[in-house]
Amino acid sequence: MKILVTGAKGQVGWELTRTLLPLGDVIAVDRSQADLSDLDGLRRLMQAQQPDVIVNAAAYTAVDKAETEPDLAFLVNGEAPGVLAEEAKKNGALLIHYSTDYVFDGSKDSVYTEQDSTNPLNVYGASKLAGEQAIQAAEADHLILRTTWVYTARGHNFLKSILRLAAEREELKIVADQIGAPTWARLIAETTAHVVRQSLLERQQGQFNSGIYNLTSSGETSWHGFAQAIVEYARQQGNQNLKTRNIHPIPTTDYPLPATRPANSRLSVAKLEQHFGLQMPNWETAMRLCMQELV
Repeated sequence: MKILVTGAKGQVGWELTRTLLPLGDVIAVDRSQADLSDLDGLRRLMQAQQPDVIVNAAAYTAVDKAETEPDLAFLVNGEAPGVLAEEAKKNGALLIHYSTDYVFDGSKDSVYTEQDSTNPLNVYGASKLAGEQAIQAAEADHLILRTTWVYTARGHNFLKSILRLAAEREELKIVADQIGAPTWARLIAETTAHVVRQSLLERQQGQFNSGIYNLTSSGETSWHGFAQAIVEYARQQGNQNLKTRNIHPIPTTDYPLPATRPANSRLSVAKLEQHFGLQMPNWETAMRLCMQELV
């Protein structure tokens, strides 16, 4: 079986190239080989490779920059996934695609389910929603996995930034009125491997149904709570380079950004857990496992 992974150098893509290896031959391509802004090139790649499974971990992820580059964001996040779905349909392939909590406006008082109405607040969220809709319109076998607050032990992300800032500053100010579930990229990749394995079996048995699933850690916290947990655990691990003594909670209004973020990014994982027989770990447990790699 041939599995093609796009965005191989990204946080999730890098992990996928390892977790999917037991399932078949993994073809991992980065932007130099699969540029999602080049739709014709993307079609040629899919036609040349003819994978059995496509896992699309590539995306335009510059949330704030998207406000001034809407055309590029919609091309990469909105149109390209539709092209992948069209090629998957032609070849009878299974498409796995990642989306985001930013398809919601965050006004709900409780966790979001897959059935809740979408209403993105920013260009990035709107472009990701367009990608979901393009995939659904192509009618290929697909699963759309919505996730939140992704981090890992490599690359640029909130966890790495907090550790860097904590080594430089005695005080930090972190937004405390946005709530979600920090999600380790490896957890996303390992869950994806399980989902792919079961979905392929369901296809063989004629029991597969395309759909959307939320894929995050369990539990919830704020960015402020996440930052506190990072610094506290780093100290427990014996990190002697930390200067930060106080982490102050601030409202979103004190940290204005070009793109509006949803205040509530909590996603229910009940559907994922029930269908695939999983139990998603608490965000703090996953964070600690990730941070152990940094020691």
